[in-house]
This record gives sequence, C-alpha cells and structure tokens, in this order.
Amino acid sequence: MSLIRAFRGLRPAPGQAGAIAAPPYDVLSSDEARVRAAGKPWSFLHISKPEIDLPPDMDPYAPAVYAKAAENLQKMLAAGVLARDAAPCYYAYRLTMPGMGGDGGDHVQTGLVAAANVADYDSNRIRKHEFTRPDKEDDRVRQIEATNAQTGPVLLAYPSSATADAQIAAIAQGTPAADVTADDGIRHQIWVLSDAAQLDAITQTFDAMRALYIADGHHRSAAASRVAAARHQQGRVSSADSFLSVIFPHHQMKILDYNRVVKDLNGLEESALATRLAAAFTVEDSAGRAHPSAPGEFGMYLAGRWRRLRIKPELIPEDPVARLDVSLLSDHVLAPLLGIADLRRDKRIDFVGGIRGLAELERRVDSGEMAVAFALHPTSMDQLMAVADSNEVMPPKSTWFEPKLADGLVSHVLD
Repeated sequence: MSLIRAFRGLRPAPGQAGAIAAPPYDVLSSDEARVRAAGKPWSFLHISKPEIDLPPDMDPYAPAVYAKAAENLQKMLAAGVLARDAAPCYYAYRLTMPGMGGDGGDHVQTGLVAAANVADYDSNRIRKHEFTRPDKEDDRVRQIEATNAQTGPVLLAYPSSATADAQIAAIAQGTPAADVTADDGIRHQIWVLSDAAQLDAITQTFDAMRALYIADGHHRSAAASRVAAARHQQGRVSSADSFLSVIFPHHQMKILDYNRVVKDLNGLEESALATRLAAAFTVEDSAGRAHPSAPGEFGMYLAGRWRRLRIKPELIPEDPVARLDVSLLSDHVLAPLLGIADLRRDKRIDFVGGIRGLAELERRVDSGEMAVAFALHPTSMDQLMAVADSNEVMPPKSTWFEPKLADGLVSHVLD
C-alpha cells in the first residue's frame, strides 16, 4: 500500500460547514464544549465531545458516551447535513491565521487531507516524537470503534517538496467546498480533487518521500494502529488500514513557544537563584518583556522583573533531544535548582502555550499563584524532525502548534 491514498471523505453538505466545524476534541473541557455547542445542533462537538448531550456528572469515558457519539453521527447523516463523496478524493486544506505571519501579516499554510498508511506508521516511516498515554489511546480507540470512523485528523508534516507544494496549490483554486472562519478568527478552507490522474500523481509524489512526521495527534495515530491490528486479528479487512491526516509542508508550519511557570523557588532566595544561574547562563536585566530571540535564550520573570538568560555555548550538546531549549532549561534550571525532575507528574510546574503571550506569564506570577516564569524560544520543525529521525522522543510540552485544525470538515469512514 502507498504511503497515502485518496478516500471517500465524509463532509458537510453544501452550506453546512459553518454549522458543523468545531475545535479539536482535546482543546476544550466538557464544560467549555457545552457552551460552544449551545444552540448548535449540528456542531461536530456532539460527535467529538458527546458527553455534552448527557448528564454533567456522566463519566466522559463511560460506554454511554461513545454510544452517544455514534447516535449523533447517525442523526447528522439521516438529516443530510453530512454526506460522503461518491469517489475517492484528496482535499486541500488551507488555514489562515490573522496577524501571525513573520512580518505581522497573516500566516497561511496549505496541506493535503489524505488517508495515511498504518503500516508505515508501525514501521516508523511516519515518525513520532512523543510518548502516548494508554488511557488516552483507549479513549480514541473506543471513539473510532463506536462511530466506525476517524473523525479527528492527525497533523502531519512532509519534508520540503516543490512538486508536492505545487500539486496541493493546484487543488486550492477557485471556490472552496467549505470556507469557515471560526470564533478565534482562524479561516478554514477545503477544496476537493477527484480527477483520477491527478490523484495518482499526488500518490506517487508522496510515495517517493522517505518519511512523514507527526506534528500533533500521537494518540489518534496510535489508536488507529490498534484498531487496524484488532480488525486484522478478527479477519476484518477494511480501510482501518489507514488513518485520517492533514499533511502540510514542514516549512509552512508554525510552532509557538511552550512556556513554564513554577510555584516556588525550592527554598532558594532570589539572590541565591541568580547566583546559581550564573554557572550555566549569562544573566542580564531586561528593560521590557524578555522575548527569547534565538535558541539557547530564555526569559525569566521573577519578583516583577524580567531577566534574559543565555546558555553558555559549551553547554549545548550535540544530541538532538538534549540540545532542545526545553531540555536545556530542565537540565540546568528546573531539575538541579528548582527540584523539578518529572515534568509529567510534578504539581509544582505548569505550562503556558505561547498563543497566550508573555503577559499571561506575568499574570500568573504577579497573582502569587506562581513564583517564577520562563519564556522559551519555539522548537523548530527541523529540530522536531531531527528528534524523530533519531528515533527519540521530545520532553513533555515541547511544541505548541498554531493554528489548530477543525474537526468535522472531513472525516474518514472505515468501510
């Protein structure tokens, strides 16, 4: 089987995309999803967060929740607000994020919606960079099995390819099949390609690539692999051998900083912390907010003041994981000075996505909730790919991708 293939997408009927498109299932709490879906009977949240249609005290992982997802999907099919393409297609998906381009203009990225090969995921040709949690995998497996569909896409990246870029751009011409601007201002556009010769050309272009890279969606892809393996064991051959993905050129993707806030100084006085930081960093006061301008540079907000920390160059190792800024901060500050060795479990640390800005770090510290905040330079796609190519994993909370894909614009039914 090829690395990717075209498929018969399940999509909003004409004129329904605005009523259906919803944020990804994992960026909203159940309470937030109830608010977002209020008065919107066709919101895809009724499928991706079906607990919103059950009593508030319902366990979100109860069997009734997954059964409700299947019921809601069938309702939308019966009402005709979702319809499936008659023939296999590829889809161009364009995201436009106002004011987030490098020059202050809009950030635009255009990718391909495709079914990616589970076997290539299993063999690590579709490469990972994070560990997954069994409970989260279990949740996605139950959702897929209940609905017999993959309703949340995996965000993938492909290494720069002028041919692939041109093929995808050629799809994204003319009036889109869906054009939705979400509440957060992100514009989502979908175009459809069904021409057999063009589909085959795109399949061949991607099949020549050495690898694809998971940017976001490790639990979804792991769940897809588990569902495919289970169906093979049961003797069921189906399109579960592939998983729903949106694949962007790596040079178009935008990773924001993923910052850290810590509740206390681990018994250190402010002056003692500054003295000990000097062993690994040059430390200087910052007149304003200390936005890191390059890898190896950090902003620290403590006691109402910003300081700029620069790691001493000789302390940057060659290892692709150890040289990440998130690793350097952990290895030289969080663990040895602040006593935080386990980022997954330590309750003294929290993480703030860069979309919230450095003002959020100031707020968390000034309120007394936290004692110190660290602003990081964003991890780059090249760094992510180097880690994945080394068959290693990144530390927790290393990447914050923006803009986010929407759920509901294209789903993959498992025939």
